[in-house]
Amino acid sequence: MRDRDSKPKFTAKFVSGLLEDTFELELEDTIPPELQHNYLERQKSTLKNDTYYKYLLELQSELIKLQDWVVATNSKIVILCEGRDSAGKGGVIKRITQRMDPRVSRIVALPKPTEREMTQWYFQRFVPHLPSGGEIVLFDRSWYNRAGVEKVMGFATNKEVEQFFKDVIEFEKMLVRADIILLKYWFSITDEEQQFRFMLRIHDPLKQWKLSEMDLQSRIKWEEYTKAKEEMFERTSTDVAPWYIVEGNDKRRERLNCISHILSKIPYVEIPHQKISLPERQFNPDYERRTLPDTLYVPKIF
Repeated sequence: MRDRDSKPKFTAKFVSGLLEDTFELELEDTIPPELQHNYLERQKSTLKNDTYYKYLLELQSELIKLQDWVVATNSKIVILCEGRDSAGKGGVIKRITQRMDPRVSRIVALPKPTEREMTQWYFQRFVPHLPSGGEIVLFDRSWYNRAGVEKVMGFATNKEVEQFFKDVIEFEKMLVRADIILLKYWFSITDEEQQFRFMLRIHDPLKQWKLSEMDLQSRIKWEEYTKAKEEMFERTSTDVAPWYIVEGNDKRRERLNCISHILSKIPYVEIPHQKISLPERQFNPDYERRTLPDTLYVPKIF
C-alpha cells in the first residue's frame, strides 16, 4: 500500500459533490422517539460527515488500485467476515465493494445448507465459491458457522464441531498454499450496542427483515456465543491465517479501520494505465432514426 501522503486528496467541495451517490447507502436507521436521545448521544462521538467521507473516498480509491493489481497479477483474495449479529459486517462489505467491479469483487452469503449439502464434506459447499485468478471474494459468514451458530444452537453435534476444528487448520493451509490471500475478520460490539441496534431494527420497517429468529436467540445465548467465539480464536487463529478483531460500536470508524487494515495486509502496487481518450463518433448522413412506439417506454411518473 502506498504511503498516506501520496494518496489523492479529496477536498470538502469534492466530497460534497459525491454525497448524492452515497446518500441512499448511508441512510441511517429510522429512530423511534423513545430511542432518539440514546441515538443522539452515540452520534456525538462518531466521525463528522466531512471527515468520514473524505477518508472513505481515499480508502475506496485505494481499493480500486488493489482491484487493478489483483486483475493484473491474477491474484486471489478471500476475506471472511464473521461476528455478532448486527455488528456491522454487512455495512463494511458494502463500503468495500461499493465502487469496485462486481466481476472482480463479489460477495458470498450462503443460505442454510440443503439436505443434500448436509450429507457432504462440510467444506464442500464453500469450495465452488473460492476465487479464480483475478478475483476477490468476501464471505458474509463462512465455514466458521460451525464453530459459532451451529455449535451454540445445536445444529451440529459435538463430534461434528470437533472434526471441524481438526480440519479447518489444514483446509486454510491448503488455501494459502494455493496462493490465496486469506484474511479473517471478527466484527465485535458490546452487549448494550447490540440491544440498541436490535431495537432500531424492530422499529424500522426497512430493516425488520434483518431480525431473524436466530438473531433473537443470540440475545438469549449471548454468553454461550462468547464462549464459542473465544474457543474459535484459541483453536483457529494461526500464523498462516490469524484472526483480526474489528471493534464495531462506532460504525464509521469500524468501516474505515477495516478497509485500512485490509489494504495494509496485501502487497499491492499501483498498476500504470494508458491515458484514455474518447474516440470521435461516426455519423452516417443517410441514417434516419425511427420513431419508437410509446408502449416501449417506461411511464414518467416522477
